[in-house]
Amino acid sequence: MRSHPVGQATPHMKRKSFKSPYFWAIVLVAAVVVTAWLGRESYQPVLTGAAAPDFVARNMAGETVHLSDYRGRVVLVNIWATWCGPCRSEMPSMQNLYQDLKGTDFEILAVSIDAAPGQVDAGGRPGGDLQAFVNELGLTFPILHDPSGKIEATYQTTGVPETFLVGRDGLIYKKVAGGTDWAAPVNQELVRRLLGE
Repeated sequence: MRSHPVGQATPHMKRKSFKSPYFWAIVLVAAVVVTAWLGRESYQPVLTGAAAPDFVARNMAGETVHLSDYRGRVVLVNIWATWCGPCRSEMPSMQNLYQDLKGTDFEILAVSIDAAPGQVDAGGRPGGDLQAFVNELGLTFPILHDPSGKIEATYQTTGVPETFLVGRDGLIYKKVAGGTDWAAPVNQELVRRLLGE
């Protein structure tokens, strides 16, 4: 019987190691770690204190709008849908805040995630009529449309409405999941403070 030096693998042992589930588990973990490291910038959490990711969407006139177009202003980025009850409930308070701060460096970008007209979204909901929604609630702030869902993914939202208050420096100062009263004194005070009033 041939002996092999201690610590040296036999040809049989080498073949067996590639069939081992442990070997493939280590390879898989290594691949996940390398992939995460290479794409680490896209995995940054979108939280208070973080930079607000830039995005692009179309406004009601079909023009392209980037968040970066508003750098140097205080921007309320609201992600919503026409079929969302809490979205409908908070919109009047957003309109009140918008009216109260008219003439300042404050802007609201309300990004609808509704499916395109005549289409349905992943949840089976039909595309909403954004103009009818705007007319019904008397909204005068910019309404954007992103049926692709890219902004939802970029902002890592968990539902609608979800809102991000972005300062002049491009950082997120407040994040709200769910509806809120944006005309409430606490919210007005924060926006005015960010405006430097």
